[in-house]
Amino acid sequence: MGAVRERLLAQLRTWPKTLLGVGVVSRLTVEATVELANEHDVDLMLIPSRRQVDTDALGAGYVEGWSADRFAEFVRARDTGGRVLLCRDHGGPWQNARELAGALSESDAMASAMRSYDEDIEAGFSVLHLDTSVSPDGEPPGDVALERLFTLYRHCTDTARRLGREIAFEIGTEEQDAVTHGLDDLSDMLERVQRFCREQDVEPPLFVVAQTGTKVLETRNVGSFGSPYRIRGEMPSEIHVPQLVDRLRSFDVLLKQHNTDYLSRETLRSLPAYGIAAANVAPEFGVTETRALLHVLEANGLLDLRDRFLELALASRKWEKWMLAQTRADDRDRAVIAGHYVFSTPEFAVIRHDADARLAARGVDLEGHLKSRVKDAIRRYLECFRLTGVP
Repeated sequence: MGAVRERLLAQLRTWPKTLLGVGVVSRLTVEATVELANEHDVDLMLIPSRRQVDTDALGAGYVEGWSADRFAEFVRARDTGGRVLLCRDHGGPWQNARELAGALSESDAMASAMRSYDEDIEAGFSVLHLDTSVSPDGEPPGDVALERLFTLYRHCTDTARRLGREIAFEIGTEEQDAVTHGLDDLSDMLERVQRFCREQDVEPPLFVVAQTGTKVLETRNVGSFGSPYRIRGEMPSEIHVPQLVDRLRSFDVLLKQHNTDYLSRETLRSLPAYGIAAANVAPEFGVTETRALLHVLEANGLLDLRDRFLELALASRKWEKWMLAQTRADDRDRAVIAGHYVFSTPEFAVIRHDADARLAARGVDLEGHLKSRVKDAIRRYLECFRLTGVP
């Protein structure tokens, strides 16, 4: 058994808990995660997508312009206790926006994904999410997605062996949905994955991303998971999720839930009881930081800086993919959703410099305040997932 796999499994053996993957939505979110991991002496996963952190050949990521090695260097310089695992989220072909915009062919998109994974492995990433659910013409057929996954699986394993690195895999071949799906197709996929791993003599995946009924739109979770209402034709999560976990256990893999943002404390506390091994949270933390920034600016009368920031975020149009079909959001709501996407831009750097200077003159530590709010948001998950100490 690989060291990474054993390290994560060891945490799950102590008492029922759910491991947390924190999205790399901003520099402060990364710093907050590292500090909390060391304060509570718990392993936390940082899970950059390819849009957030990627190879320089594709323009790096929108967060601090980080490539995998610069991101890893930033984290390790602060992770004094070695409690943070670097994990690729949504690796795979066409997962970088430039690959889609450039209409790359399948061979070019796969080659680009492999280069990205190679840099992850060289930088010391521990868990790689092999996500083959995207293509320029929509979600690919299951057989196509699976063959692409096998190609990436072999490539990453060969690279890790050549470099003497320990890695574990998270797999998924379909996009996350707001509703649950049947288990038969998942079982068929896992049988083929098991056969592939035996034939190729490679370690089986640690995590599988499966549909639990979570989906984030705007600033709420619109899925069926934890819904207080029954949905016609949909199996309730309290029935579906235990069946899903049991099915995955029969294949000796763990359930990783994506899109866990904005769920209630009551619902979050159910994850360890259900046996959900790990869960990802991302945009909620970016929205938390954005709202905290707006609150400080408004509380101190810096309305000119607030307006400049809102205009910048709105103009980015990064809110578009998050909107409900029948949205009631106004321009401020849209800017709040998109705020963290512009934190690393030169335009925001000017706004932030002015804000720091003017607030410091009033005795306000903007950096400390924002980080504190983000840590509070992450701490909510640590508590609900039973990660902060003996329950």
